[in-house]
Amino acid sequence: MLFKLTDEQLMIQNMVREFSRKVVGATAAERDKTKEFPAENFKQMGELGLMGMMIPVDYGGEEADAVSYVLALSEIAYSCASTSVVMSVQNSIVCESLYRFGTEDQKQEFLVPLASGEMIGAFGLTEPEAGSDPVSQTATAVRDKDTYVINGTKRFITSGQNSGLVLVTAKTDEGTAHRGISCFIVPKGTPGLIVGRTEDKMGLRASDTTDLIFEDCRVPASNRLGKEGDGFKIAMSGLDSGRIGIAAQSLGVAQAAFDAAVKYAKKRRQFGVPIAKHQAIRFQIADMATQIEAARQLVFSAASMKDRGEAYTREASMAKLFASEMVNQVTARAIQIHGGYGFTKDYDVERFYRDARVFTIYEGTSEIQRIVISNNILRDKRKL
Repeated sequence: MLFKLTDEQLMIQNMVREFSRKVVGATAAERDKTKEFPAENFKQMGELGLMGMMIPVDYGGEEADAVSYVLALSEIAYSCASTSVVMSVQNSIVCESLYRFGTEDQKQEFLVPLASGEMIGAFGLTEPEAGSDPVSQTATAVRDKDTYVINGTKRFITSGQNSGLVLVTAKTDEGTAHRGISCFIVPKGTPGLIVGRTEDKMGLRASDTTDLIFEDCRVPASNRLGKEGDGFKIAMSGLDSGRIGIAAQSLGVAQAAFDAAVKYAKKRRQFGVPIAKHQAIRFQIADMATQIEAARQLVFSAASMKDRGEAYTREASMAKLFASEMVNQVTARAIQIHGGYGFTKDYDVERFYRDARVFTIYEGTSEIQRIVISNNILRDKRKL
């Protein structure tokens, strides 16, 4: 490993690794079949400080740095990608948005239970006709004295069913493009907030993904996050952090698939020797290891820039793009090394392959990442 970790970062990594292997990994395969939400695991993760890692202690968090966060998230993803995606959304898009843009009252009421793991949060940005183009969203929030009335449908919402609150974006001004989008804190149980159908997904099956439907959903004006018109800025800021999280998840799943492939290659015999003796397999292992290490350095670089308070949008997109494409290649190679057995559910690589497929899609497709990266390069005088 080229990046030098501190003793504290190594301690966090080792602690989460032990918890992940013993607790999270123990039921991951079964939950993939049953789609059971790992609520008890999240309770324990909250007690370990994993649900609000970068939030100050005063607000229920652990005040850890971003590098420690990606180490922890990767270790959770190693055992269960479904669990890691909930942890990622909770930490980056939900908790950080509340910390950066929330009032003191909002932080005390909503951030403390979220960061301490007492509550799961969701973020509602995507709509049926507005995914990669969030400015095209049609959800509206109309001011009515001291309340806002929200109407619209949000799609593909992680933890839509199991969350205790949702941060939702909606247009408060139809005529000003992205500057007309605002963000609101909507607790579950608010009249007019309806949980729609749960998606039957290829992977991440223990993480619920649902529609959230808002029908004359009335929230107090005090639940607006930031100023009117800040919604797009809040969402994009959260996605920068979230993309580091997706890259960290990709690392964890890729490492799990790689370890499984190496173990299998040493054990499986063909033509009288372990297949690890064959050059075709050895070259695949070498390529997989190189791809994983390259992704790891990109992730650590982006996280370190965040820790230093530097602009990291471009680097977060680079890490997300490379790592998410990498994990799809690595999991495919892992199945190839397993041969016919890799195509069966008897081996975890089949689950890793399905879980990995969405990483190039959510929180900004690979195509969107390339747009973000190229835009930053072409208008930025910084050297690569």
